[in-house]
Amino acid sequence: MTTKLKPLVAECFATFALVFIGAGSVVADNATGGEVGLAGVAIAHGLVFAIMVTATMPISGGHVNPAVTFGLWLARKIEGPLAVLYVVAQLVGAAAAAFLLRAVFPTAAGSATSWGVPRISAFITLPQAIVIEAILTMFLVAAVFGTAVSSKAPKLGGFGIGLVLTFDIFAGGPFTGAAMNPARAFGPALAANDWTAQVAYWVGPLLGAAVAALIWGWFLLPRESEAA
Repeated sequence: MTTKLKPLVAECFATFALVFIGAGSVVADNATGGEVGLAGVAIAHGLVFAIMVTATMPISGGHVNPAVTFGLWLARKIEGPLAVLYVVAQLVGAAAAAFLLRAVFPTAAGSATSWGVPRISAFITLPQAIVIEAILTMFLVAAVFGTAVSSKAPKLGGFGIGLVLTFDIFAGGPFTGAAMNPARAFGPALAANDWTAQVAYWVGPLLGAAVAALIWGWFLLPRESEAA
């Protein structure tokens, strides 16, 4: 396998795992009458994300999220053409996971949850959902910069990033589903053909990633002279 193909396969595989386990936990919660719960869904997402980021970090940088790739591109940590290929690989992995869920998980529970499509609560508006997704994603991408990108980052692998995903779901899950990841929303939406409020899961995360990239790229990342 060529060196250029390896990171794309890694991003596809890792995003496949995130969506299969993450969306799968939502379907499982419905199938078991709520036994998984918000805590179970949050932990499932956080653990699979932490492991997949850690596993693919030496190969692709462990983005596993178009918003992360976008933020790193803005901070000039990845070239534009490669960033586009990363996003394509992530979306392919997400779609494959969602269609496999549809093939092997209980149909009634899958249909009831649109195979794990994140939902906006009736208690908030679409603009509020976009802002919530942006803030949650800002924390997530900030963790990427602070624990993986920075030359002075602690040796945490993806576990710090996975913890952020977990606490973001605890806070935002009841209101937006706390996707923080366009691929996480896209895969199940494609499998279910349910595009309700999909804009929130693209615009919000990309805005949040841009803010994190601005803060870290301009102010918080150590300069080359400091890193030496």
